[in-house]
Amino acid sequence: MATVIDGKNVAASVIQTVKSATAALEKASGVTTGLAVIIVGDDPASHAYVGSKSRMAKECGFKSVQHTLPAETTQEELAGLVATLNADPSIHGILVQLPLPKPLDSEPIIQSILPEKDVDGLSVVNAGKLATGDLKTGLVSCTPAGAMVFVRRTHGEDLSGLNAVVIGRSNLFGKPMAQLLLNANATVTMAHSRTKNLAEVCRNADILVAAVGRPEMVKADWVKPGATVIDVGINRVPAPEKGEGKTRLVGDVAFREVSEIASTITPVPGGVGPMTIAMLMANTVIAAHRAAGQTPPQF
Repeated sequence: MATVIDGKNVAASVIQTVKSATAALEKASGVTTGLAVIIVGDDPASHAYVGSKSRMAKECGFKSVQHTLPAETTQEELAGLVATLNADPSIHGILVQLPLPKPLDSEPIIQSILPEKDVDGLSVVNAGKLATGDLKTGLVSCTPAGAMVFVRRTHGEDLSGLNAVVIGRSNLFGKPMAQLLLNANATVTMAHSRTKNLAEVCRNADILVAAVGRPEMVKADWVKPGATVIDVGINRVPAPEKGEGKTRLVGDVAFREVSEIASTITPVPGGVGPMTIAMLMANTVIAAHRAAGQTPPQF
């Protein structure tokens, strides 16, 4: 049976490092780490996410600012708020909760956030820094950064000689994940829905990362015995055993059968999920250290 990675535990240890670094920065240079979150409209899921991010920021000792804007907010008003936060030296991280209500266009808003305050790691500047291996001044998208913490804790910093396969090529996860693995010296294959003989490609992987959004697609016979399997999928499937109309969460990996083959595996829920907010806090405290000319903590 595989070792199951407890994402909540790992996330808690990341948060502990964030808290220590936040306190140390304040003591050394008088700087309080500042995170501003912008939410537009009244989507309940978005409000739930933002609430948990703001609570965690306060728990870490940050100055936590939340801007709740009405659904009628114009593109110009939203751009103006971002510009104000860009110019505010007490704010080190700016987060715009997506998706934005129509007809707002999120892309120009995201790209207008200063790259050094882009704690979601979504700006083309940060994507470019990651692509060229500049992890010293860039900020990495939170979910792949979190998945990479699991990989490092399992295999160490140097992945030389290991084959990694990433299923999924999204800008949000697949591409940055492949870059992180490549930067750690793994030999990386990017696979996706158009890949021929996908199961065969996956069987070569010492590290298999699934992010396709297809429930339990990766079966046991896709997995090399002893591989590390990171499941990034979050899919709701019917769960009639719980009652009529009930659902349950599953990943992109058939957890029960794959955990018989893999050496290490992440569960869904409770694997990569908890890491996303933890890495958002990590990015914010890194940004604050850089702004203060201090050496940021490592995660």
